[in-house]
Amino acid sequence: MANKMEELKQKFLGLINKQPPRIPSMGFDDTNYHFSKMPTLSINSKTAQDSDRPADQDILESIEAAYFSMSADFDICRFELSKLPEVLDCDQIQRDFKNLKQQHSVVSKKVLQLILEHQNSCNEEFKTIQDILEQVKETLEQCREGRRQLNISGKQFSASLGILANYRKRKLAQILLSNLNMIKNLYSFDKRCNQMLNDEDYAGAIMELKRCQKIAVKYRHFSCVAALTYKLQETLENTDTQLDRILAQMCYHFDGERYSKLQAAYNLLEKSQVSVIDNIHVHYITAIYNSSFNIVNSYTTTSETLDSTDQNGKNPYKMLCQSVNQDSFIPCLVQLCKVLFKIVLSYHQLVNWYSNQENNEDENGLDIELNMSKQKLDHNVVKIWDDVQRKVSGLLLNADLASYKFDQFLQVLKVVHRLIQVGDEFCSSKSEDLQESIRKQSINYFKNYHSQRLDELKIFLENEIWELCPVKPTFNILQLQEFKSVRSVLKNYKNTIQMSPTIAVYSTTSTECSSSHSQDGSSIMANYFIRYIDHGTPFDSGLDETVIEEDILELDHESSQYISDDSDDESEELKKDFVEEDNTKQHTVNKKINKHHQNAPILTNTTLSILRQMGKYIQMSRLLKSIAYQIITSMNQLFDFYLYSIHLFFANDLTVSGNNIYTEELSLTLRKIKDNLILELPFEEADTEGKIVEAHLSPMVDLRKMEILFGLAERIVATESLIFLSKQYEYLQDYLEHLVPQTNKIMLQQFFAQNIGSVVHLRRPVYMAVIAQVFDLRQILISMSKINWEVKDVMSQHNSYIDMILREVQIFRLRLDEVVHRVPISNDVFRVLWENIAHIVTHTLVQGFSEARKCTNGGRALMQLDFTQFLSKFEKISSLRPVPHKEYVENYVKAFYLPDSELEKWIREHKEYSSKHLYGLVSCACQNNKKSRQKLLQIIEEMDRNLMGR
Repeated sequence: MANKMEELKQKFLGLINKQPPRIPSMGFDDTNYHFSKMPTLSINSKTAQDSDRPADQDILESIEAAYFSMSADFDICRFELSKLPEVLDCDQIQRDFKNLKQQHSVVSKKVLQLILEHQNSCNEEFKTIQDILEQVKETLEQCREGRRQLNISGKQFSASLGILANYRKRKLAQILLSNLNMIKNLYSFDKRCNQMLNDEDYAGAIMELKRCQKIAVKYRHFSCVAALTYKLQETLENTDTQLDRILAQMCYHFDGERYSKLQAAYNLLEKSQVSVIDNIHVHYITAIYNSSFNIVNSYTTTSETLDSTDQNGKNPYKMLCQSVNQDSFIPCLVQLCKVLFKIVLSYHQLVNWYSNQENNEDENGLDIELNMSKQKLDHNVVKIWDDVQRKVSGLLLNADLASYKFDQFLQVLKVVHRLIQVGDEFCSSKSEDLQESIRKQSINYFKNYHSQRLDELKIFLENEIWELCPVKPTFNILQLQEFKSVRSVLKNYKNTIQMSPTIAVYSTTSTECSSSHSQDGSSIMANYFIRYIDHGTPFDSGLDETVIEEDILELDHESSQYISDDSDDESEELKKDFVEEDNTKQHTVNKKINKHHQNAPILTNTTLSILRQMGKYIQMSRLLKSIAYQIITSMNQLFDFYLYSIHLFFANDLTVSGNNIYTEELSLTLRKIKDNLILELPFEEADTEGKIVEAHLSPMVDLRKMEILFGLAERIVATESLIFLSKQYEYLQDYLEHLVPQTNKIMLQQFFAQNIGSVVHLRRPVYMAVIAQVFDLRQILISMSKINWEVKDVMSQHNSYIDMILREVQIFRLRLDEVVHRVPISNDVFRVLWENIAHIVTHTLVQGFSEARKCTNGGRALMQLDFTQFLSKFEKISSLRPVPHKEYVENYVKAFYLPDSELEKWIREHKEYSSKHLYGLVSCACQNNKKSRQKLLQIIEEMDRNLMGR
């Protein structure tokens, strides 16, 4: 210790006595710079002229700041060399060197001056150091004494010191054991972290991980812990990856509680909500694509294995869709919609979760980041749905559905329609891609389907024998399987539709109700995201509906055809006799037949087939509103072809003029149907698409026998079944108008007003074809031509031709009774039949009266007597009161009594008579006045010419 102190003292003395060196020469020596060409330039500061030298203070201030650097790495030479230009200038170098020498000289002088100024202080400090040196000597002596005393104590207390040493070792061992336990805990972190992740304690796992990282930093001086630090960082990254994988699972099944844990974990990882939402969106898009690809790939028939990435610029998903087998298309479509619905449902629940969080934040203060996340989610809803419908549309557009059966195609429509409803509930989307894809497929399918149905209807008509289809009295179209899906929908219109009796019965007896359906058949509040929140999808049921058993046929026809005579609900009109004779049996039959008509509709197998097709067309229209008008128009063509065929079959043999029999609406309807729907043979050169060759009556139907009234039973069944069909169309009218766009409603209303409205008028020409053949009009006119109308006195006995007519009426009534046993005849049909008889008889009488060449007043009275006798008998037989067309005969007979001046006016006013009738009237009435006769005949010819000119 003394030696060290002496050495320290010598250093201090050497420092004090050492002569102050000159200020550093900045690393230069004057001998290094001798330039022979510049003898006049002196770079020695001592030789420099004082007059040229600046003041010392200015020189000090001009010294650059770098020379005052305290850094040990500062190199003065390199600093100066770095300032030299690329092209050296010797004069400039000399000037710079001179400047540096001046600065060095001034600095050296300044330092020496400062040393001299502080010499006294230095001496005082040296004295202080000497005092300290003395104190250090004393301290050294005390330390030596202490060591000597400790040596003595060590020899005397060696046992006690051993105890202290062992205690120290114990403390060191405890510290070492604590460190080892901590290291052990650090190395067992993986197990604890995995357990927490399995228990879905994501936040706890991350907190434990961060705690371990802090501990690892504290014990980093251990080499094993230093290596563990990198492992913990890798574990943290793996934890983030695992959280991302769990987040991806949320795309298929959202769990709010689990998602809340994920959010807590992401907050600990200091991830923003917006970045999480972006990550979620990527996961949903990926889930939609991968799920679609995997499902379609599982149904494909190709032997190649395609990757979900593009190959050679081709879309692998499109290639897969093209490889789906026709038989596997519907299961593939349903399964695809199920999986995509699960993804959409999960996203919908995610949005609701953020909405609930936002509501809670509103109570505690708005979280801006949460609000931004909610807005981003809402913005991505449309993108998610667009991606969903593109996947389904891709499958639809690449499928060949032309050969599908109707039920199969209808199932496809139901799947797509329900998916469109899901989109509407999900983001109020109209799903234009889906609607356009199914519209294209439907147009192609329906064109072929409708053509087949027309051909099928033609086959039905050509094989129809026009017998009653024995249905129950309560039958109506809603009982058919094809109307199952629209029953409740159609019932919503029952208060606004003029229903037929059978439909009214159904509306009061049907127990099926569905107040939760809208007018288009879809649920008003589908609530798919509520109904299927726990399990199932909207595509699990209701698509492949089981066929219900139809209970429409009357098996015991005899027992249901007739009702007891003692029924209390028989109207008074049903108790009236149809014949003059008191025929109790016939009276009972008539009542039973009328009662049967009120309870059982008349329809044929062909009618039933059309009704079934109507149900199918309506189902398709309900699901395809974009082409609903085209479908309904095609459905109307089925009716038009049925109407045209019945008229062709049963009114084509009409032997009398139809001018007064066909209404203008019926004639126009038949003409339009023929022009627009019927294909003439040979085929026209024009476009034949949508047209069909007219059908031919089955050879099994005989319309030529007088005994069966020329097929009156078949004509009644055909005509009344057509009218029944028209009533079903009327029942559906409001709903059909609801399905079509507003711009097409006028065309549809015109169809109902003209085509449907004119059907009831078809009875008259069809039944007139029978009546015209039942009565031998030629024989009646021959008999009337033999009557002498030039009698002078009024006769009390009518002529024999009236008996002939009445006898044929009676024969017709008897044969009509036989028809009643085969076919129920309604009061409307009875009335038309008898009105047709009255029509043809009255016109035949006028024809016969007009052929009379001469007629006296007695003859005119005889005409009135004959007609009165016919009316009295005919009213009792037909129960028609008054008899139609009675005025037609009476006015004609009364015209014989008119004077010539009034007869001209009468002729001009009564244009319902033919020119032949008017010629006969004028010839008889003016047989004694040739001038008046000529004048009236000219008026008739003029009227005839004007009529022909029209």
